Amino acid sequence: MLNDFGYYKAIIENLEKVNATQEENIKKAAELMCGAIKEDRLIHVYGGGGHTTLPVGEMFFRAGGLACINPVMETGLSVFNQALKYLELERTVNYGSAIMRYYDLQPDDVLIIFHNIGINPATIDAAMEAKNRGAKIIAVSSAAWQTEMPEDHFIRHPNKTNLFDYADVCIEDFNPVGDAVVTVPGLETPIAPVSNVVDFYIAHLLEIETVRQCVEAGIQPPVWSSANTPGGDEKNAAYLAKYRPRVKML
Repeated sequence: MLNDFGYYKAIIENLEKVNATQEENIKKAAELMCGAIKEDRLIHVYGGGGHTTLPVGEMFFRAGGLACINPVMETGLSVFNQALKYLELERTVNYGSAIMRYYDLQPDDVLIIFHNIGINPATIDAAMEAKNRGAKIIAVSSAAWQTEMPEDHFIRHPNKTNLFDYADVCIEDFNPVGDAVVTVPGLETPIAPVSNVVDFYIAHLLEIETVRQCVEAGIQPPVWSSANTPGGDEKNAAYLAKYRPRVKML
């Protein structure tokens, strides 16, 4: 049997922590998302830099996912930019606020922000701009990172605040400081991060609970069919006609 040095167990432990403690937060977040669907609003999703942009892609144009997801996707912050460039950009003050201004969030819009660290300028500025515009913020992050990083840590926003300070709903992903959880004998540096596995799970929990609440309330949730199955394109055609003029990435 393959020796994963406890990686599977570490992932399962984090998932079980989410299940055991975050039910009410997931439900509250889903209420905001269900409300946006009822009012025919988009649900905006943003990642504050690097690999935290990947859950944005996981929620967008995904088989079985909500069709009203608007990815607030900035390639400069993503892993599809050069690594050192996105690392510097996510630490650049006012970059995140410029992205939010471009996407022109409106009062009572719903914005999901993923950033397990939750202290860098691209995350904090985006949250501040969205809050100033009256948006409702769902934050998926780690309290450990936000509380354990020193106030003078150089990657912090100059105002020293945390992502959870701005959120209407805080969802804890229990990401440990450093992210990587496996130590292989003979190598001092830990390997095998867990943040994206857990954040992907939270992203789909949010969609599952939102759909459940919509159906219970008699609201038809817009859900993509797989474009790769027979009839998939035909099933998606109406949603494409509706959302293509509104979702910048379609």
